[in-house]
Amino acid sequence: MVWELPVRIFHWANVLSLLVLVLTGFIIADPPALLSNAEPYNLHTFGIVRFIHFTAAYVFFFVMILRLYWAFVGNQFSSWRAFWPFSKKMWTNFRHVVKVDVLLQNEEKRNLKNLSIGHNSVATLSYIAMFLLALLQIATGFGLYADMSGWWLPKLFSWVPAFFGGDFMVRSIHHFSMWAFILFALVHVYLVFYHDWLEGRGEVSSMFGGFKFVRNERIKKSE
Repeated sequence: MVWELPVRIFHWANVLSLLVLVLTGFIIADPPALLSNAEPYNLHTFGIVRFIHFTAAYVFFFVMILRLYWAFVGNQFSSWRAFWPFSKKMWTNFRHVVKVDVLLQNEEKRNLKNLSIGHNSVATLSYIAMFLLALLQIATGFGLYADMSGWWLPKLFSWVPAFFGGDFMVRSIHHFSMWAFILFALVHVYLVFYHDWLEGRGEVSSMFGGFKFVRNERIKKSE
C-alpha cells in the first residue's frame, strides 16, 4: 500500500478542479460572442461560468489544506519527509532518474539505493515547484476576486493586486501560471504511463487502488 485513500481522493479532486479551472479560465480570458433573443435579465451565462470557476478554486484551495494536514499524519510515502529536498538519498536518486528516464541511458549495474517506491526525486522536486506555483495561483486568483466577494477568505488577499502592480499584472501572472499547470499535467501523464510500461509495477492503477507491485528486496532496502 503506497497511496492511501485520502491521498487518492485529493489527487482526483485536484484533477477535476484543475480541469474545470482551466476550461472556465479560458472562457473568462477570451469570452466567446453569444447571440440570444432572450431579455438581458434572463441571461447570466458568464456569471455562471465565473461561479463555476470560483467554486473549483475553493475546492482546489481546501484540498491543498487537507493535503498539507495529511503530510503530517499519513504514511511514509505521503509524509512531508518524502518531499524534503536536502537529503543525500534524494540527489542520488535524482542522478539515476535523469540518466535513465530523461537521457534514456542504461545502468551497468542496478543499485537498489537509486530506486524509489513512492515518488522519485525528479517528481518530488516538480511537486514542490507546483506547490509553490499553486500558492501563487491562489494568491492571484483570490486577489482578483477580493473586490467582488463579501466573504472574509478572499478579502485576506486584497493586498495582492497592489503588491504586483495592478490587476493587469496579476491577471497576466495568473494566466501564464495556468499554462505551467497544463505543461506539468502533460508531462506528468506521459511519465506515469512511461514508468508503468517500463517497470510494470502498477504506476497507473496505484492511484485508483493504492497498491504498487514491488520486489521484496527493494522494500527491505527502502525500509
